[in-house]
Amino acid sequence: MEPTLTPGDQVLVHPRAYRQSVPEVGDIVLAQHPFQHQFYLIKRIQAVKDHSYFLVGDNVAASTDSRTFDAISLDHILGKVTSFF
Repeated sequence: MEPTLTPGDQVLVHPRAYRQSVPEVGDIVLAQHPFQHQFYLIKRIQAVKDHSYFLVGDNVAASTDSRTFDAISLDHILGKVTSFF
C-alpha cells in the first residue's frame, strides 16, 4: 500500500463498518486472502460489481491483489481502515 502505508505503520480497522453499509470505491479495507486464509491484506477498493470487490494496492507494480486473485466477495472483507499512523 505504499505510498499511503509503509512497513511498520499501524492501522485502526472498524470491523463492523460494512454490516450496515456497502463498501465504496476508494475505501481502504482489511480483507482475508481468498485462497490463503491465514493471510490478511490491506487494499483499496478499485471497483465493485455484482457484490464483488476488486482490490488493488497503491504500489501497483509490487502488489498482490485482485489482478492476481480476481474480485472477492463481501465475506472476505473484514473491515474498513479508519485511520493509520
